[in-house]
Amino acid sequence: MTFSGAFPKLKVPSTKTWRKPAYISMRRSEDDWDRADIISTVEFNFSGDLLATGDKGGRVVIFQREQENKSRPHSRGEYNVYSTFQSHEPEFDYLKSLEIEEKINKIRWLPQQNAAHFLLSTNDKTIKLWKISERDKRAEGYNLKDDDGRLRDPFRITALRVPILKPMDLMVEASPRRIFANAHTYHINSISVNSDHETYLSADDLRINLWNLEITDRSFNIVDIKPANMEELTEVITAAEFHPHQCNVFVYSSSKGTIRLCDMRDSALCDRHSKFFEEPEDPSSRSFFSEIISSISDVKFSHSGRYMMTRDYLSVKVWDLNMESRPVETYQVHEYLRSKLCSLYENDCIFDKFECCWNGPDSAIMTGSYNNFFRMFDRSTRRDITLEASRESSKPRAILKPRKVCTGGKRKKDEISVDSLDFNKKILHTAWHPKENIIAVAATNNLYIFQDKVN
Repeated sequence: MTFSGAFPKLKVPSTKTWRKPAYISMRRSEDDWDRADIISTVEFNFSGDLLATGDKGGRVVIFQREQENKSRPHSRGEYNVYSTFQSHEPEFDYLKSLEIEEKINKIRWLPQQNAAHFLLSTNDKTIKLWKISERDKRAEGYNLKDDDGRLRDPFRITALRVPILKPMDLMVEASPRRIFANAHTYHINSISVNSDHETYLSADDLRINLWNLEITDRSFNIVDIKPANMEELTEVITAAEFHPHQCNVFVYSSSKGTIRLCDMRDSALCDRHSKFFEEPEDPSSRSFFSEIISSISDVKFSHSGRYMMTRDYLSVKVWDLNMESRPVETYQVHEYLRSKLCSLYENDCIFDKFECCWNGPDSAIMTGSYNNFFRMFDRSTRRDITLEASRESSKPRAILKPRKVCTGGKRKKDEISVDSLDFNKKILHTAWHPKENIIAVAATNNLYIFQDKVN
């Protein structure tokens, strides 16, 4: 198998290829899984050594990258399970007679300050701060307890002992340190950690709240778009993110395809935006589906902070923060689906929320599609490639072949017809290693990790 291109420099043909070092099935075989196993978020930490996934069953699985081993050169970059824990449980709101799902909507890592790692995870209503730490020593020789933990009879203690630390098998512990609850009326769709490392935001359909990581019982409402009369509601918040370097700046996107940039120095309530990004609509192409497909499902700042990327149903757009009138780059993800919008509306696929991500140098972007395809775009050459995450074509160290969708007429070899696409197989969640060409792709209940081939 060959792969015609490597990022960040995508050239056809190229000597560099993507290979697959590790295939990780989250739980069961592809034919034997339930809804709880579906992966709902994927996130690398700041160093890229840890990769966290959340699923609809409320579980968080953390993978750790193996250290380079001279005796096993092919193990470079392999990720193995490091810790698994239940983050959220199903709940019931008795006041509103609402069932609250345990599904993990988002995971965000905090910058590492010491030997432990911290991450935020959220379901629809509750955000939790988790500490992940290692323990490889245990104390022995207590005065008041036996080695098995039972209390000793005080009258039998005739001498004082100094407890000593003895080595034990490595144990990874995940413990909840903070629980941030009861602040959102609607479902939380985004959390974003601020560059000051002290605060973070959480967004639902109509409001954005600002939290301090040390304070759980109150938050500050910084955006509120709820109208006095809910019948006048015309748009909802779909995603929100802090600027990577300026702690006072954040953006949020809407279901109308607009992006608002807010500066918290202007006022405590950021109802009035500092910048407003919107691409004018072409009246000639307007249809019944125009508003649905223009809804933005994800917004991400570039690592440099100069650009931001938005994903709508059919395309990915890159915006310069200094130009509000239109995007500087537009990439069509699956334009061949425009003729299928009616059937996609009927089976609800048109409401799927695809995410997008940048590579480390901001030179390439990636997003998912249907049929377990994912798309990568090189910003300098404007070349793109379609790859498939599937068990059939993926073996360790195999080279991924580019895929192509045929829209009509005679179909060439290795092409797939647009009528043959499986819309039940979709890649909504992707993540790119912050420093290297390693990507993680969630395909329903399976996690695939691909990396640049070592020549």
